[in-house]
Amino acid sequence: MNLKDWFQNRKEEQMAARPSEVVAIDDDIAKLWQKCYNCDTQLLKKELEHNLMVCPHCDYHFRVNARTRISQLVDEGTFQELNSNITAGDPLEFVDTESYKERLRKANEKNDMNEAVVTGLGEIDGEKVALAVMDFDYMGGSMGSAVGEKVTRIIEKALELKLPVIAVTASGGARMQESALSLMQMAKTSCAVAKMNEAKLLYITVLTEPTFGGVTASFGTLGDIIIAEQGARIGFAGRRVIEQTIRQKLPSDFQTAEYLLKYGQIDNISKRSELKATLSNILKIHKRKGQ
Repeated sequence: MNLKDWFQNRKEEQMAARPSEVVAIDDDIAKLWQKCYNCDTQLLKKELEHNLMVCPHCDYHFRVNARTRISQLVDEGTFQELNSNITAGDPLEFVDTESYKERLRKANEKNDMNEAVVTGLGEIDGEKVALAVMDFDYMGGSMGSAVGEKVTRIIEKALELKLPVIAVTASGGARMQESALSLMQMAKTSCAVAKMNEAKLLYITVLTEPTFGGVTASFGTLGDIIIAEQGARIGFAGRRVIEQTIRQKLPSDFQTAEYLLKYGQIDNISKRSELKATLSNILKIHKRKGQ
C-alpha cells in the first residue's frame, strides 16, 4: 500500500464517525500531494518541486512565485534585492467590497512580500544582470504605481552599471484600485526600456503563465529578445472578452506561447528546465567587449 492509498483508507474509515477529522486528513493530503491541472495526475509535492514545478507526466508548467523563479535562474548566493522598501500607497482611498489597504495587508501576509515584483542584481552562469521578476500570487501580479516604480528603478540601475536587464512577467494587468495611476505605469516603464535601447544595452523579457493587460502592452513585449515559457497564456484582453466583441469562436490554442511563436510575436519558447541555459547563452552571445 502506498502513502496515497493509506490516506484514502484512513479518510473512509473515519468519515462517518468523526467528520471533523476528515478535514484534517484532507489538509494532510494537500501538504503532500498536488494534482496536475492538465492531466489530473496526483503528484508528490517534493518530486514536483525537484522537477522545477513541471509535471513529469504531461510537461505542464505550474505557476511559480518570484522567489522560486529567482532561485531557479540566478546563481546561488549572487542575488541582491534592491528597492524592497517601495510599497503601494492608497491616494484614492479606494474601497470596493473591502478597502485597498486591507487587500494589500492580506497580500503582504499571504506572500511574505510587499509588492507584485521583486527586483535586484544577480548572476546567471557568471554573467551579471539586473532582474525584475513578477509574482502572480500577489494580487494577480497586477501593475500598480509601486510595481512600475520598481521596474523603472532597476532599469535605471542597469543603465548606471551598463548591465543587461531580464524582466520575467506574470500579470493579470493594471491594478484597478489605482485607476489612472496604474495605467500611467505603462508609459513610465516603456520610456525606461527606450533608454535601454538608446544605450544599446540588452533587454530580455520572459513571458510566463499568465501575462495579460498593461504589462503585455508595455515593458512585457518590448524586449530585444522575447522568450515565453512553454504553455504560457499571453495576451491583452481575455479570451471571453474578445469572443464576445468579435462574435467569433477563437482557436483552442489562441493566446498560448505556441500560437504567438507561430505568428512571429515572440522569438523563442523555452521549457523551464532549459530557461537558465537559454538566458545564459543569450547573455554570453550579446556580451559587449570591455564589460
